[in-house]
Amino acid sequence: MDKIIEKKRFNKKTLLMLSGILVFLGLVAYGYSLSLHKVYQADLDKMSVSKVIYGDFEDVALCNASVVPLTSVIVSSPEGGTVAEIFTENGASVVKGTPLLRIANPNALSNYTSSETSITEQINQLRKVRLDLEQNQRVMSQDLMVIENSLRTASRKYRTDSLLFAKSVITREEFVASSQDYEYFLGRKDILKQAIKQENQSRVMQLRQIDESVTRMNESLQTIRQNIENMTIKAPVAGRLSSYDPVIGKSYAVNEMLGKIDVMQGYKLQAVVDEYYVNRVKEGQKASCEFNGQTYALTVRKVIPEVTAGQFQIELVFDGKSPDELRRGLSLQVKLTLSNNSKSLLLAQGQFFQSTGGTWVFVIKDGKATKRNVKVGRKNFKYYEVIDGLQKDEEVITSSYDQFSQYDIIQIK
Repeated sequence: MDKIIEKKRFNKKTLLMLSGILVFLGLVAYGYSLSLHKVYQADLDKMSVSKVIYGDFEDVALCNASVVPLTSVIVSSPEGGTVAEIFTENGASVVKGTPLLRIANPNALSNYTSSETSITEQINQLRKVRLDLEQNQRVMSQDLMVIENSLRTASRKYRTDSLLFAKSVITREEFVASSQDYEYFLGRKDILKQAIKQENQSRVMQLRQIDESVTRMNESLQTIRQNIENMTIKAPVAGRLSSYDPVIGKSYAVNEMLGKIDVMQGYKLQAVVDEYYVNRVKEGQKASCEFNGQTYALTVRKVIPEVTAGQFQIELVFDGKSPDELRRGLSLQVKLTLSNNSKSLLLAQGQFFQSTGGTWVFVIKDGKATKRNVKVGRKNFKYYEVIDGLQKDEEVITSSYDQFSQYDIIQIK
């Protein structure tokens, strides 16, 4: 009986504890709910408020651009080494072939000299082989002339002895001797002519190979001499030298850039564009800029889509001749046209976008501002295009929401 009573008391205690926990959790949830919906007090003078308007959405992007020459040629060192002499200073106007500086590389120069000596010796040996082949041809030609002369003599004697033998003037032994001499020289001539033919075929092939080898070696010699000459760096084109700052003793690697030569035939613009537009900027799009009070038309010639520090680069060229007063390094503001103008609801840009990403805003009405979900589309240098959630003439807080983004209602003082 006692055990049954003890069990009932334990159950009652457990129920009380569970009830207390549930009440506590309810109070916490209720307090959290109240905190989410509590009102934030704000001073209107410390906020930026913009009215939603309806008008033309100018689908453009503003970007900063710098003036660069239309064509620049990089000056590099075909040979690595240290600067031994400097002939021209940065900013100088040069013509093609103007010496700029001289690179010193003793190891490379020694290797080139050794290679040049070795190739020259090989060329001389091949020329000697050519002379030997030509000498051998002359010797065989002379031998053929001797044999042909002996054959003519033996032929005359053979014909004469044939008539004399027919008349029994000479003996058979004398006739046979004449006949053998004739046949001997005739056979020697045939053998020598065949040998000369084979020799000529071999000689022609060898001479062709020798000529090809000598040609390649001469080309190698020319390359070596050009490499030695390339240690004196010369201007590849005419123009103005820029980005050029050599110092005596400074080391450069092979093909390292020494500077640039700006070909003075016009200018282009290099601009940086916000990554927001990276998928909307294409080659051939139109743009414009102002310079000295005049507006100039531009065309996007090149898009470099790699994003760095939130921006990517484009190159623009002038539609027509660039202004005469332009100078390298000048900064201009470019208005890049992304599409044709269209009618739309517009909301001024502001820091609120950094807090909400354009998914909601605070709309002011009757002395207070409340959260409202919205949808924005494109943006330009002044406005966001409003797709949904706002009406014309509604007022929106467009300054930063950092201090009250967790609130649903703002009481305007």
